[in-house]
Amino acid sequence: MAAVELEWIPESLYNTAISVVVDNYIRSKKDIRLLPENIQFDVYYKLYQQGRLCQLGGEFCDLEVFAKVLRASDKRHLLHHCFQALMDHGVKVASVLANSFSRRCSYIEDSHTQVKEKAIQFGFVLGGFLSDAGWYGDAEKVFLSCLQLCALHSEVLYCYRAVECCVSRILHVRNGNCKYHLAEETFKLAQSLMERLAKHGHEANKAALYGEFCALLFAKSHYDEAYRWCVKAMKEITPELPACVVKREFRKAEQLIKHGVFLAREHFGVKHPKYSDTLLDYGFYLLNVDNICQSVAIYQTALDIRQSVFGGKNIHVATAHEDLAYSSYVHQYSSGKFDNALFHAERAIDIITHILPEDHLLLASSKRVKALILEEIAIDCHNKETEERLLQEAHDLHLSSLQLAKKAFGEFNVQTAKHYGNLGRLYQSMRKFKEAEEMHIKAIQIKEQLLGHEDYEVALSVGHLASLYNYDMSAYEDAEKLYLRSISIGKKLFGEGYSGLEYDYRGLIKLYNSVGNFEKVFEYHNILSNWNRLRDRQFAVADALEDVNTTPLLTQEVVHGFLFVQSLPDQTPNPALAWLT
Repeated sequence: MAAVELEWIPESLYNTAISVVVDNYIRSKKDIRLLPENIQFDVYYKLYQQGRLCQLGGEFCDLEVFAKVLRASDKRHLLHHCFQALMDHGVKVASVLANSFSRRCSYIEDSHTQVKEKAIQFGFVLGGFLSDAGWYGDAEKVFLSCLQLCALHSEVLYCYRAVECCVSRILHVRNGNCKYHLAEETFKLAQSLMERLAKHGHEANKAALYGEFCALLFAKSHYDEAYRWCVKAMKEITPELPACVVKREFRKAEQLIKHGVFLAREHFGVKHPKYSDTLLDYGFYLLNVDNICQSVAIYQTALDIRQSVFGGKNIHVATAHEDLAYSSYVHQYSSGKFDNALFHAERAIDIITHILPEDHLLLASSKRVKALILEEIAIDCHNKETEERLLQEAHDLHLSSLQLAKKAFGEFNVQTAKHYGNLGRLYQSMRKFKEAEEMHIKAIQIKEQLLGHEDYEVALSVGHLASLYNYDMSAYEDAEKLYLRSISIGKKLFGEGYSGLEYDYRGLIKLYNSVGNFEKVFEYHNILSNWNRLRDRQFAVADALEDVNTTPLLTQEVVHGFLFVQSLPDQTPNPALAWLT
């Protein structure tokens, strides 16, 4: 019989040997720990594949064993598989390792500098793994233990190691875990440490500090400040994306994000979580230039990678579900088919509530997305009882999101204003028009004070209030003024092809029909037709990943272009459906 006809193909000799060792795990346990790290990891991975998670958990909860496993760096994505499986199984390996490391640091406080330095180096690796895996609280505990050991060094070495701890580690995990107040304190500490280093003639990695601080400011919706720190980071040769998108500098954002995707793909490969991180940024960019279909595809690819790496109930998987939920909601808005969007929104909420407290800020965004979806499903529902139930659920979700935002950011914040605007739209759907008007006015007032009267966020809320006056309160004179103001801001910022203009144009057509001004009806029908022709010419369907340059410029050249080359006025339209948010 030819070999190709055999149904059974023997394993390689190496895999057979690994299987034999695993079959005799109980007797070989001590000897397994003496194997080289790559072989030792393969034995543990076989335990994982066979579902022997209790035995695997016993091994990984041993700090010495896990330290050795971490050295098999080329198998890190497989280690994430094992680790997440243990967490899902109820083995709290992340907290066990963090607590073990913290105790070890307390034991060696009086030891020789080399002993403490070795522990700090291991802490950086362990905390980095926990951070990459999304277990920010445990990673923070590890890094704080490292910081405490750093304090026992000499002045210069302390400052240098403490900056390493604060900048790219503690600040990062506190940002990721939405501990923004503590993150600000960490930033101030890092700045003071850098000043002390400078007095001794030493420099630290300012780019990492500025980049993380940019992320902090971005999360708090302080976009102008975030952009300034982004530029500072770029001058230290570390690109940052999100502020460029929010500032609507799309040409610069496109240059940076495509280069970032290319670098991640080349250095980490297409199955690595770092690559998925850049894809989420790329999906965010595509969503913000109206390329919704490609945005959905990119978000789906990022989710697939994170699911393959982390598996089940992981915070990184949850955030990818949420991003895909929102882009799918936007993509299917005109069709009214929200099943896929609702699935991903609910999955995100399920994962976050399983991992984090019910009042964690990360839930605000996921609940908001689900509420938006439920509202649209309710509007299209022909059953009055079901409609009322869905609208009430959306209302509860929006209120919960608002309270979480107010707790984290206070009343006077763009995020809080957005939640007021969402409630305004919902109250309009619930036919509570006075409450809707109150919410929209509150959103406008906050945004105007924070962002100015000509910001696109202001235009969104102005357009929503115009819709309320036009469709439900017959306040046509006020509605007309608001529509024209929204249109003026949109065209000024993003040009004639801005996607949000469609809804203002349609609103004006309805308004002029209602008041009998048919000359204006005809005028805006023509304007809307011209807008549609402009939109048809603006976008060509292409594979967004193929569009990433395969032979990019050097990073230094990209940074130089961002900082010093004067861009042409940006004609790229504003994000699709900014009006939805």
